[in-house]
This record gives sequence, C-alpha cells and structure tokens, in this order.
Amino acid sequence: MYKSGHIAGEINFRSEVLKKVTYKLLIGMRARACKGYKMNTKKTKSRIYVCHTFYHVYVAILKEMKLARNTSASDYKKADIALSSISTNFEHLGDRLTRTGLFHEVITLDEKREEFFPELAKYRKNYSNILKHMVNRMIFTKKLARCEIPYMKVIDFAAYEDIYVFCDSDPIGYYLNYKHLYYHAVEDGLDCLKNLDDAYVANHGHFKLKTWFSRHNLIFIMNGWGKYCIDMEINDRSVVPTDCPRFVEEPRKPLERELTSEQKKLMIQAFIEDADELIRQLEPSYEGEEFACFLTEPHPVDVEARKQVCLDVIEKYCAGYRVLIKPHPRDMIDYGELCPDAVVLRGRFPVEVLNFFEGLHIKKAVSIVTTAMNNMDFVDEKLNLGASFWDAYEDPEKHAYNKKAGLALADK
Repeated sequence: MYKSGHIAGEINFRSEVLKKVTYKLLIGMRARACKGYKMNTKKTKSRIYVCHTFYHVYVAILKEMKLARNTSASDYKKADIALSSISTNFEHLGDRLTRTGLFHEVITLDEKREEFFPELAKYRKNYSNILKHMVNRMIFTKKLARCEIPYMKVIDFAAYEDIYVFCDSDPIGYYLNYKHLYYHAVEDGLDCLKNLDDAYVANHGHFKLKTWFSRHNLIFIMNGWGKYCIDMEINDRSVVPTDCPRFVEEPRKPLERELTSEQKKLMIQAFIEDADELIRQLEPSYEGEEFACFLTEPHPVDVEARKQVCLDVIEKYCAGYRVLIKPHPRDMIDYGELCPDAVVLRGRFPVEVLNFFEGLHIKKAVSIVTTAMNNMDFVDEKLNLGASFWDAYEDPEKHAYNKKAGLALADK
C-alpha cells in the first residue's frame, strides 16, 4: 500500500511526464502553425465589446462614455458592441442602443453552447487518469473553437485594435485563443469573483499544471489564464479570494460619478423603454410611505424553490414596507402573479441604471448574493443574506463552489 508521500511523488511524476510529452507536441504544433498560418496584423477598427448580459452592456457603455469624455472629438472613434444570445434574450436592447448612437455598430452574435455540438460530449467525460483527462481536454478545446467558426465569422475580430470580452468562459474565449487573437477579459458581474472564481473552482485539482497548459494554449481557462488574454479587469481586488497575475483593478464607481447629465440620459434611454412609467411605479402612494426592494436571482434553478425564496424573504425582511421586486434579467418568473400586492419593476435592465433617476429613494434593499445591490446609491439599508440562505431550499452542495475548492465563503 502506498504512503501519502509515494502518492504525491507519483502525481508529480505523471505531471512532469505530461508536461514533457505536451511540450514536444507543442513544438510540432507551433511549427505547423508558422508554416500554414499567416497573422493578420492590419487593424481597421477601434474596439469591440462582446456582451452576454445586460450588466455587461452597462459596463461597456460606462467604459465607452469615459473614452468619449477624455478624448478629443477629432481623435475619438466609436466602438462596436456585440450582443451574444447564448445566455440572454436582449429583446429590443439592440434597437435602443442603435437609436442612442453610442456605438458605431450593434451586432448580434449567435454563440452556441457546447451541448449544441453532441460530438463534443465524449471529450467532457470525467477520468481519474490525469493524462487521459488532459489529452481529451486538449482535443475538446480545439474542436469547440472550430465548431463555433460558422457562428463567429459574422464579426472580423482580427480587424479590431482592442477586444473586450465579458465572461470569456463562454465559447468566445476558446475561439479567440484558437484564432491567436489578443483580448481583454472583463469580470462577469460586479465583484462576481468574490462569490465564484470559476477558473479556480473548476480547475482546483492540479491547478498549476492546468494553468501551464492554458498559458501554452493547449487547453483554455477563463479569467486571465488564457494565453491570448492580455489582462482581466475587476472592480475590487481586495474582495477576490483568488489570484491571477493578469488581474487589473478598474473600479466602476468613478465611471458612474463622472457621467455628465447628457450621458445619464443616454444610459436611461438605452435600457428603459418607458422611463415615465418606471418613475410612476416608484412614486409613494401616500406621504411618508417607504419602500423595501427585493432583488431576485436566477437561482435556485428549480422555479418553485425560487418562488418560495421570494415569498419568505418578503415576509421576513420586508414587513411594514411597500414591497418592490426587481427581477433579475434572466429570472422569468411572473412576480406580479406571485406577489399581487408588490410593485414589480417592469423591463429588463441593470439595477444600477436606477442611480440616474433624480429623487429616487428606497429605505431597504435585500438580496441573496447580488453584488449589484452594493451599487444602489439611493438605498439607506442594504442586506445581503449570503449563499448559505439557499441551504434551506436546495442541496447546499449545489452552491458551495468556493467551499468545495477550499476558498473562503463569500458570505462569511
């Protein structure tokens, strides 16, 4: 029977063997690539933002508005924006963005999830053998990118001077690395790595070995670990329990504070179809009436469990207030039917947009893990219940990502 030291030594030996074998393959791949691949260095476009959620679009607009403020009119070139349909139905957002004139072109991107390609499933099986697992993962990384080509070629990414990708764990990350195109990664949600850094959580076994493979473009790991990822933009380094040498802190709050009055109006026009109706919803029905707002999540996945979460939160934490419900953009529950006495904020938009409505005031806001609540300047009291709140509604293992990976819990 092996002792622990022998087991560790065998694992290290296998890792070194795998690295040496892979290095030889890598040299051959690079030689073939140099022979058959000619890099397109001609850049004819300025920037493009690849967005998967409404919040991504919000941050893209903030970044673009900063450039517009700080660049002379003669030098400023508008960026393009791509709205990926892989996880979000943007409905009429593209039309509203076009009308604002904030971007040069608004493009629809039809990324496909890996499940769309059944031939990839065999490479995603879990193997206890690290060598077999990594070989399959290398094959999967290239095959997924090649499968995406017909759906990605609507955009000539090679023509852009800068590419910004929100949530590069989606196929766009695989595709850009496969095409040898450098890009900037941007965090998926405000301080989202505090709750889950999927790069680490999904790869915590043999993490250093796997990042070595990703650095050499043999597999792909998101959030700053891909070979062609220039940097990974995050809001606040102090709240992220993991580390990556490509993390770059770019706080969001200054971008909001520096918006001009005209830019705030454009932000509202981009996201809110009927701003007057929204204001009407937020007006007190009598003098002195106070609001408590619950921000929903797209979790738990089970709809009935999610409904019960809402009812319990309102009963326990919103008693005595007029209740507002702000559905998450991916939460499709009809909260008007579930809570007929509550005011459901219609329209799918990032809650941060409410900061730009003058005179808005809410006494209390409650969320489970939604970090966007921390950015609601018009709220007096903010209560974040933490991921452990879900333990009573679903198996705790379903959302204990950080715990399983040995990281500190975000809500402790």
